[in-house]
Amino acid sequence: MPKQLIAAAPRKAAITTYEDRTVLPHEVKVRIEHASPKHGTDLAGFRGESPHTADYFDDKEGWNLFLPRDPKDMETDGGFGRWNLGNIWVGVITEAGSDVTEYKVGDRVSCYGGIRETHIVNAVNNYYLKKLSEGMSWQNAVCFDPAQFALGGIRDAHVRAGDRVAVFGLGAIGQLAAQLAKLAGASWVAVIDPIAGRREVALKNGADAAFDPLTDDVGLELKKATGKLGVDVVLETSANEFALQQALRGLAYGGTIAFLGWARAFKGGLDLGREAHFNNAKIIFSRACSEPNPDYPRWSWRRIEDVCWEILSSSRINCESIIYPVIPFEESAAGYEKYVDQSPEQSIKLGVTF
Repeated sequence: MPKQLIAAAPRKAAITTYEDRTVLPHEVKVRIEHASPKHGTDLAGFRGESPHTADYFDDKEGWNLFLPRDPKDMETDGGFGRWNLGNIWVGVITEAGSDVTEYKVGDRVSCYGGIRETHIVNAVNNYYLKKLSEGMSWQNAVCFDPAQFALGGIRDAHVRAGDRVAVFGLGAIGQLAAQLAKLAGASWVAVIDPIAGRREVALKNGADAAFDPLTDDVGLELKKATGKLGVDVVLETSANEFALQQALRGLAYGGTIAFLGWARAFKGGLDLGREAHFNNAKIIFSRACSEPNPDYPRWSWRRIEDVCWEILSSSRINCESIIYPVIPFEESAAGYEKYVDQSPEQSIKLGVTF
C-alpha cells in the first residue's frame, strides 16, 4: 500500500499507509517525485495552537473579524491522525481518465497537496494542476505558494526602480522577496536574519548586504549604509516584534513597511513611542490571497498567481538553494519534526524526495 506523511498528534509526525482508489474519467493519477511542506501557516496547527480552533475568521457574512465557534462545530481532535502534512508536490502522470485532454501520461506536473507517494486529482479545468516547463526545477515549482505572498508584499509596498529595500526574515517568503525586489528594480537590498546559513543563501542569490539582528543594531546599520536616509521599503516576513522595531529604526522618513508574516500576540519589544512616532512610517499588512486586491480590479490573487508561475517557470528567480535540506521520504516524519518544528534554524524550506 502507498504511504503518506501525517500529523499523528500535536508535534508528532508519522508515516502511514492509505488506499488508492480508481481514477475517474476527469482525473489523473500522479506518482510523486518531490514535495515540500509549509513552515509557517501550518505550524500552529501542528503544535495544537491554531487560533482557528476556538474561533473562526468571518469573511462570509461581512464581519471580517474573529468570532467564537459554536462548540458543536469545533473539531476537537484538530485533524490529528488523518491530516496529510504538506503543501505542494511535483510528480509524473501515470494514468489519465477518458475525459482528460489537457494532460497525458508522462507529463511532469505540480499541484497543492500533502506529502504522499501518489495523488489522484481533477484534471479538467483545474487551474492548480500545473505543467512544469522544460528545464524548470522542482524546487521552483514547490515555491509557488510562498512566491505569491512575496510578490504580494512587493506590490503592496510599491517597490520601485531605484528603491533601497530591507527584508527581515529569510524563510522561503523572505528569500523570494529579496530576489523579487531586485527583479522589480531595487538598487540595493539588505537582508536580516539571525541564521548565518540563510543570510549566505540570500547573498548568493543577489542580496547586497546582510545583517545579524543578534549582534548588529540593524536599524542603525541600515541608516549607515544609506547615508543616514534609511531604506525606502521594508518587507517584514518574520512576524517578530523585535524585527518590526528595528525595521522602524532603519526606515526612511515616510517609508513603507509591508508586514507579511502571520504574527502571534506580541509580548514586548515593540515601542511605537520611538522611531515610529517621529518618522511618519507607513505599515501595510500584506496578504496576497485577501480579496479584493488593493489594486482591484486590475490585480487579483489570480493575477498574482499567474505572474508568480511565469517567473518561476522561466527561472527568473532561483529556488534551488532555498529548498534546504532535502531528505528522503522515509525520513520525512523525523525530518518534519526536526526541521519544521523543533530546529527551524537548520533549514529554510524542507524538501522531500521519493
